Amino acid sequence: MSARTLDMGTDELLCSIESHVATIALNRPEKRNALSDTLTPALRESLLKVEADPDVRVLVITGTGTAFCAGGDVTGLGKPFVDGTAQAPRPRADDAIRGLQHKQDTLTLRLYHLAKPTIAVLPGPAAGAGMSIALACDIRLASESAFLAPGFANIGLSGDYGGSWFLTRLVGPGRAKAIYFTGRRVHAAEALGLGIFNEVVPDAELRDRARELAGAIAAGPPVALRYMKENLNRAGIADLKTCLDMEADRTIRSARTEDHLEGVDAFMAKRKPEFTGR
Repeated sequence: MSARTLDMGTDELLCSIESHVATIALNRPEKRNALSDTLTPALRESLLKVEADPDVRVLVITGTGTAFCAGGDVTGLGKPFVDGTAQAPRPRADDAIRGLQHKQDTLTLRLYHLAKPTIAVLPGPAAGAGMSIALACDIRLASESAFLAPGFANIGLSGDYGGSWFLTRLVGPGRAKAIYFTGRRVHAAEALGLGIFNEVVPDAELRDRARELAGAIAAGPPVALRYMKENLNRAGIADLKTCLDMEADRTIRSARTEDHLEGVDAFMAKRKPEFTGR
């Protein structure tokens, strides 16, 4: 299947689709792929396009060069908030809060609930909001050079984009607090041991392993995978009865798909199934 690209209106974000896998690449290598007023809106729009595209079954998010994402561009922080001579007037706190809430809802919340499996592929560091983006994905595949760093304490901020929620679910409140309070780096081997990274591979093998993993998931039944993701996301926040009821609902619905029949036929015939998403 030939690859195609989505025009996001900027070179700071690249998006391509091949073999049912969409790859979004943050493309500011000279800034370690730090978020910007151009890149971040494009990333939000790309999530909408990828989710709506029936050809896409898996989403990969990565960064070009040797970093995943350094978070917010620190050179653009601080001054508009504390210096009355800055170009932009300081917004009212309530307005700024609502603005950030909307930005979070349309980025990491949307990514977390995206109706397709998501894989963060980390060629290097993920810091600040970049760490939150990686944690919002379903699976994290990292190179040996990768590390996580909340970094918020170092610049007098408490943290945003859901990093504290995602990290607490992965490692528990005690470890999450220690990492956030100190702002220390969590290197690849430790992140793997803590269950933050699903897999760590040598730097030179990262891209090939990412293609292999994404391809294996993309070959699965899209409807059932979407329901699996719903079930697993719900498991961390709902009671057992609610989860049981919704598992029953999703199992019956997936049992009525053509993919279920294909899966059964393939199992009986001892062949590989070919799922279509119907």
